[in-house]
Amino acid sequence: MKIIDTHAHLYLKEFRNDLDAVLTRAKEYLDYILLPNIDMKSVADMHRLAEKEPKFCFPMMGLHPCSVKNDFEKVLSEMEPLLHTNKYLAIGETGLDLHWDKTTLDIQKESLKQHILWAKKYHLPIVLHCRESFEPTIELIEEAQDGTLTGVFHCFGGTKAETDRILNVGFYVGIGGVATYKKCDVATVLPQINPKKILLETDCPYLAPIPHRGKRNEPAFISHVAQKVAESLGLNYQETINLTHQNALDLFTLLPSNAQSN
Repeated sequence: MKIIDTHAHLYLKEFRNDLDAVLTRAKEYLDYILLPNIDMKSVADMHRLAEKEPKFCFPMMGLHPCSVKNDFEKVLSEMEPLLHTNKYLAIGETGLDLHWDKTTLDIQKESLKQHILWAKKYHLPIVLHCRESFEPTIELIEEAQDGTLTGVFHCFGGTKAETDRILNVGFYVGIGGVATYKKCDVATVLPQINPKKILLETDCPYLAPIPHRGKRNEPAFISHVAQKVAESLGLNYQETINLTHQNALDLFTLLPSNAQSN
């Protein structure tokens, strides 16, 4: 059993020149890589990678909050028919981002609400981007939670109080390279999180973990995240891999291991 990278943008231009080498390194550590979508322009490249590696890379469908513009309703209307193909194991990446542009908060919220409706309609988990926007994001999830909504707050870097609210709505927390940074408190919060609600991710090509910080991130670097999580939880490395692997299967029920075991 190996790691599942639950959040990787491996189809972006940063990997265009050496994708095969990146995939070869990834397969040393990983069983699966999950691919969150960004916008309509990214769909073709994401599909191309999923078709190239049909047993290794699995796509999601959604509109990233930083890509939400005034025409977002038109974009979402073009995306939804793709969900009818049953190619996707999650809705995302969606959510709210107040780091880059606070003026679009209202339309970001409307976009997130539509993604939530999709998650319920298509019985898929939702993958949430939440940058400097925890309160409005969790409020929308709390309002929408009727017992059928599942998902993950990816790239988690919050407090114990925020974690409690995430777990109270039945969601998971995605832990990535940020957990290895010296000024990040995630490692101290981890022991207070239900270990059955922790997922591992890279968010590559972004947020490379120490000792690769500042470089292009890639899926193979997830081993450093797993080691940090293991240390924080007081588990050994393989125990952490086994735990987070099962957690990913529990949330993303369309992964092949579930089909094989059913």
